[in-house]
Amino acid sequence: MNPPSPSKAGGGPFLLFGALHAAVLAAVWVPWFLGLISPEMALPPSSWYAHEFLFGVVPAIIAGDLLTAVPNRTGHPPPAGWPLTMLLAVWIVGRLGLAGSAALEPLTVALLALLFPVALLAVAGREFLLTRNGRNLTILAVLAVLVGAQGLFHWELWRFGQSVHGTRLAVAALLTWTVLEAGIMPGIAGGWRKARGPSHPQAPSSRVDGVAMGLGLLALGIWIVQDEGILNEHLSGALLLAAGFAQAARLARWRPRHAPSGRSVAVLRVSCAFIPAGFLLAAWASLGGGTAFNTAALHAWTMGAIGGMALTVMVRTAAGHSGPAPTASRLTTGIHLAVAAAACARLAAALDPQRTMLLIPLAGALWIAAFLTFALLHGRMSGHRASGAVRPATPD
Repeated sequence: MNPPSPSKAGGGPFLLFGALHAAVLAAVWVPWFLGLISPEMALPPSSWYAHEFLFGVVPAIIAGDLLTAVPNRTGHPPPAGWPLTMLLAVWIVGRLGLAGSAALEPLTVALLALLFPVALLAVAGREFLLTRNGRNLTILAVLAVLVGAQGLFHWELWRFGQSVHGTRLAVAALLTWTVLEAGIMPGIAGGWRKARGPSHPQAPSSRVDGVAMGLGLLALGIWIVQDEGILNEHLSGALLLAAGFAQAARLARWRPRHAPSGRSVAVLRVSCAFIPAGFLLAAWASLGGGTAFNTAALHAWTMGAIGGMALTVMVRTAAGHSGPAPTASRLTTGIHLAVAAAACARLAAALDPQRTMLLIPLAGALWIAAFLTFALLHGRMSGHRASGAVRPATPD
């Protein structure tokens, strides 16, 4: 008997629903933010969008990745049948709870929203805790932090009307996930080299990576509690600046003369470039640049780095999640670049509010186009897989 395909078991449904929800978010938030519509929700538009991206879209994509990876990482069959259906159902219930928040008590909304991350942590923990694999355990830690961040988000929303620390804690956790997933870059480059012949070796891990990770985590910790005055603003800015340069140095080590790269590595490098950009923008905000730079940093990390990496993981997982990453086609390259362009437009809107009416719709349109295109691509790949005829990716 052939194993079930990702479209029928594992994480396939979460990839599809995550992509569709990402598109719906932008389609609702843009006109809401611009005052063109006024949905009846207990949350302001920015809080709703932040919650649904950080605790709805990205966790769904992480679920799609983890559940599809179960056979490769544990040797067990991927979840299927009623357990998978129930997990997807609690994710949908969380989204409906937020949509109907005006008619529900805040505690009820919070409990409905927390059902999915807790259930995912339980399912993933059951599969991965016994593997003693450091990367798997780190992913579980990220999920655990997300649960705490989501609880903090709802408490702050109830207590203050907006969430600052819960949002920042979630961003820090998902940036950690982004950096972990970026570790597939050497594997992608290795697959490219194997297909194209011998070349210069990929730069091995070094102290640069360790220093960049350590500084990044320390700077993010300070950024999370920055408003509490734990460190002088100039010291916070200096730490964020050092972390930004360290992340840039880490990214620079994956350069073409070390790893000849096709589109697969290029689009991943673009997503990763938003990580040091976010640190540098946050540093400038701390050093006197103003709150607009903090907003820009937040969008560099969320739309640019996390959104771009989410799309990379979605494409890789939908393609089968085994062996080296597939060579990017022109279509997948295009949707990655659309997300990067959307992030740049959103950053520009934060730094130049006078062009908000132009830049926000542009960012939303690019974002919607990227994730809807992936949803169509995912359906096509699932259809080819189900028929036993998977088309090879377009070569670089």
